[in-house]
Amino acid sequence: MTYVVALDVGGTSMKGGLVTRWGEVTVLAGRPTGRENGPGAVVDAVRAYAGEIADLGRSRYGAEPAGVGLAVPGIVTASTAVYSANIGWRDVPAEAFTPPGVPARLGHDVRTGGLAESVFGAGRDVADFLFLPIGTGIAGAVVLRGEPYGGAHGWGGEIGHASVWPAGDKCACGQIGCLETYASASAVARRFTSRSGRTATAKEVVELAVAGDPVAAEVFGEAIEALAIALASYVLVLDPALIVIGGGLAEAGAALFDPLRERLAGRLAFREPPPVRPAALGPRAGMLGAALLGWQAAGDGDAGAGWSLDVLRGGSVS
Repeated sequence: MTYVVALDVGGTSMKGGLVTRWGEVTVLAGRPTGRENGPGAVVDAVRAYAGEIADLGRSRYGAEPAGVGLAVPGIVTASTAVYSANIGWRDVPAEAFTPPGVPARLGHDVRTGGLAESVFGAGRDVADFLFLPIGTGIAGAVVLRGEPYGGAHGWGGEIGHASVWPAGDKCACGQIGCLETYASASAVARRFTSRSGRTATAKEVVELAVAGDPVAAEVFGEAIEALAIALASYVLVLDPALIVIGGGLAEAGAALFDPLRERLAGRLAFREPPPVRPAALGPRAGMLGAALLGWQAAGDGDAGAGWSLDVLRGGSVS
């Protein structure tokens, strides 16, 4: 067994590559999912992309892929993409996404990223942590004893819809005051535009806040406070060894992490907070987690233990 095909499928785009048993990575340029054409078109696009990556592997290694791993959004089992609100598919078997005859395994996109951070990323030295990527939305991966935990019905980790201000703004999910309504990248940008009349990305809002813009500072401060409230509740319930924060907002660096650590500690009066670290794998976490799923599908559950973080972060692009 030489390599697996690994795909990270998002709502609008997907990225993928080849990952060998020794952790060598070849990344392909991303592709659109084509979701505007309906869920069937997305399935077709994923299958075509997986086939394209497999063709590259055949030409490079002279062999069929040992397995295919896919990180996908929504409610997921190892064998079925049960439902995705963003894409609209229902009960799609893993085999529908892959070349014929190749074993495949599916995983929830955020939990699959958490798996990668657990095996060879920021959480590799602890057994229990929260992986919290902050992007367009917010969904966490609860990692217990080194394995992502989905809960009784696959909804485990939906901290983005924990209410931080019960009398606050309405969330798209229908609830009131959700964390995602205040602290996601899209919420930070939207709230700044609403208050200032100026259009800016979340990254630009952070830059403006650091530079002293009062509206940006207020919006970003509310996002940090919302995160501190939600994370304090999480810490008190599950006592994680670590909190790992990824996604686009984590690129703010000290502007996010320093006040978040301070505010989290302030909300945990009788105990020390766990360390709060940036994710190690960046935007590749989902794809690299999918590689682990591919090796699991191939019957090799030990893959990944000795992979080099520096090599995983690098890798050629074809």
